[in-house]
Formats: sequence, C-alpha cells, structure tokens
Amino acid sequence: MATHQGPHHHALLFAYPLQGHVIPAANLAIKLASRGFVVTFVNSHYIHYQITKSNSSSSTTSYKEEKNMFAAARESGLDIRYTTVSDGLPVSHDRFGNLHQFHAAMLHVQSAHAEELVENVVKNSVPPVSCLVADTFFVWPSAIAKKFGLAYVSFWTEPALVYSLYYHSDLLAKNRHFACKDMRKDSIDYLPGVETIDPKDLTSYHQESKDTSTMFHQLISASFIDAKGADFVLCNTVQELEPTVIAALQTFKPFYAIGPIFAPGFTNTTMATSLWSESDCTQWLNSKPRGSVLYASFGSLAHMTRRVLEEIANGLLLSNVSFVWVLRPNIVGSVKVDPLPVGFRKAIRDRGMVIPWCSQTQVLAHPAIGGFLTHCGWNSILEAIWCEVPLLCFPLMSDQFTNRKQVVDYWKVGINLSDRTVITKEEVSKNVSRLMGGPLGDQLKTTGKEIKKKLEDALSPSGSSEKNMEYFIIDLNTKSHGQ
Repeated sequence: MATHQGPHHHALLFAYPLQGHVIPAANLAIKLASRGFVVTFVNSHYIHYQITKSNSSSSTTSYKEEKNMFAAARESGLDIRYTTVSDGLPVSHDRFGNLHQFHAAMLHVQSAHAEELVENVVKNSVPPVSCLVADTFFVWPSAIAKKFGLAYVSFWTEPALVYSLYYHSDLLAKNRHFACKDMRKDSIDYLPGVETIDPKDLTSYHQESKDTSTMFHQLISASFIDAKGADFVLCNTVQELEPTVIAALQTFKPFYAIGPIFAPGFTNTTMATSLWSESDCTQWLNSKPRGSVLYASFGSLAHMTRRVLEEIANGLLLSNVSFVWVLRPNIVGSVKVDPLPVGFRKAIRDRGMVIPWCSQTQVLAHPAIGGFLTHCGWNSILEAIWCEVPLLCFPLMSDQFTNRKQVVDYWKVGINLSDRTVITKEEVSKNVSRLMGGPLGDQLKTTGKEIKKKLEDALSPSGSSEKNMEYFIIDLNTKSHGQ
C-alpha cells in the first residue's frame, strides 16, 4: 500500500481527545502510513477507554484491545503503532459535564504528560522519530518539538476559513470585532483572503462579548500562539472549496489542503473510533422510500436547552417527515432524564426512530436518507457532501457558525433551520418540509453533486489534495535534510 518513495519518516501523531478530532486524526494516520510513514498514534487514556468500552459490547466490531484500532491497516502492511497518554484528568472524570475543568487540564496539565511520552518514544523508537504531528488545539507541540529536534506538523481538522479567523484574532481585536466591550456590528472586510463576513458568522469564541478570559478562550489563544511556531500545517479541507483563504494563509506558513481525510472504504471502515455504542437502524431505513428520511444529529459535544430541543421535536412531529434522530443522553446536560416532550416517542410510531448514537457515515450513505439536520460540525459537513445529502443547519457552538456560512451562502448545499436565536416548532416544520421536498430540495441536491465532484477530484491521483500531500512530503524531506 505504501506509495511514497524516499526516506521513511516516523511521525508521532497526537489526536486531540474529542470524538470529532480523533476520527480525522486516525484517518490521517492511515493516509501518512500509506505514503511510507511509520506512525505512532497517541490517544488519551480516556478516549481509549471509551472506545474500548463502547465497542466491547458491539456485535459488529471485534475491537477488544488497543492494537485492533489499526488492526486492518497493519494487516495490509502499514506500520501504525499505538499508545496512550493522560489528558491530565482521571479516566472516570465527566469531561462533557465539566468542560471548564477539561479545558483547564488541556491548558495547564496535559503538556507535562505529553512531553514525558514524547521523550520516551524519541529515546526508544526504531526508526527514530522525525516529526511530531499534533492537533492545532494543543498548546504545547511547538515547544516540545523544538526541544527534541523534531519537525512540527500542525493538524487542523476544521476548514481553512476557521483557521484564518483564529489565526487573525489579534486583527479582529485591533478592529474591535473581538475581545472588547463595545464590539462593532458592521461587516468584516479586512482579513487576508477572507470574503466580507458578518460578526454573526464568526466562531462562537469570537462572538463572545461579555467574557473572553474563560478557560476556553485561554486555550484557543495559547494554542494559536503555539501554532505560529509550526513548520507545516495540514488541513482537512479541499483547495477548490477555499482557494483564496488557503492562498492567503500560505503567505504566512506552509499550508496544505489534503482533505477530505476519510477512511478507506468510508462507510465500511473496520477502524473503531466511536466513543459510544452504535445502534443499527439499517433494517428500519430499508423499509422507507428513497430520499424520504431526515437524519438529525447534533454531534458528540454540543449542548442545547430543553426548550430548544422540545421545539425541534414538536417541529419534526408537525412536518410529517420520517426521521432518524441521534439523541445523546447528555445533550441537555448530565442529568439522566428523557429530554423529549411527554408522549413524543409514542406519537412518532413508525415514522421516527430515536437512538443514542450510530455510525453516521453508514446512515448518511443509505439511499433512504434525503436530508440532514445538523449542528454543522466539519466532519458532518464533509460526510454529508460526500453522500450527496443536503443540510439543514442549526449551529450551536465553536466553528459551527462559520461552517454554516460556507454551507448555506458559499457552496449552497444547505439552508438555515432558523435565522433567529429563538426557534419555533412551526419554523422547524416549515424548513424540514422545504429541505425534504419540492424545488429547493432538488436544487440543493444538484449543487451538492457539483461540490461532491470537487471532493472526488481532489482525492484523485492527480487531484489537489493528493498533490498537496506530495508537496508536504517533499518539503518535510527538505527540512529533515537541513536539520
């Protein structure tokens, strides 16, 4: 499977300990190994525990020990090794219910554990480690890579536009669009390579006007100070989707769009990366007409209020559209109470299916799925485009507001669930119906096919993402020879 000819690199790859970051990191490990890299993949103790726990009871997965995460890849001849490291909190700690403590640990504690592991791997690995690949949201990679004489490759799992907003936070602050009491409300037209953008389309991090000293703000700030010390940036996006933003970023740092970074086989991957046990709704979907089912999921991390969730639930009832709804037990907090309206589960009968978690790629690829009500996480967007499923956008946090801007306004592969902060069941019902039928739905699917073609072309042997990966390896070789 290895295609890269030349000196073999040993990459030490740290995945950020959140579901939406582990998946692309694991897929990047396979992508690098298929190019001749030796890869040592580093998960956190907590993520490893959750993956093991969620898959040990699954009848569809044989994941029973840490090596099996990359078992299929290793059997195909790829040299991917596996280890774990503490994120600074006990494995039993509820990270999702205490994000403040999780952010504090990632900011102040985790670096010491990471440095100890890097030192150990560097001293004992054959072949020797040549580069550190780490998620951009870590606050320590640049300093640790420098200490051990490694090239630092920053891995950005979100679109280039979001990277640019974080990278230029100082410019936003200077122009009073961020981190000041009297924040401007007018459009932003001064960011290099970025089209004019409204403040409501910035990340939630940038929209916060009351308190920009939270642990989350400190974490983002520290990570991007560190990221400016990276030798290279690998980005899970496609050059043709964000050409001007990428071109502008390349004037600051070697920046390579190598996405979408999917697992080989995409919908039938044997690699266990889910933190929760997956429900299989294939049989139920098989009973539904083609394109008739709405898939609804709000990701692995975001929370919403009970009132908002009830409006969405009642809107789905009003719409008369069939749906599969992934409803995490902790989506409205850590309290173990059914957040759905009383009688909802009975009222949907066979028209709807509510499950705690699923294999999203398998569901999106099913022919019965005709739309996706989404929080606009970047993985979800790429997967939906690949499966030609139009999006109904309801961002909740972080990069999701900016991702929504691209989906709705730039690429036109989705619509907004609401243009306001207050959402009603009538609005939900109306927009679900608009997405799932009629001329608008047809237009979104047509545009979606055009955008998917860009993704497919990028991953072709002569495509931009494959070429960018080659350029990265050449540049890494050059740097390694110069060290």
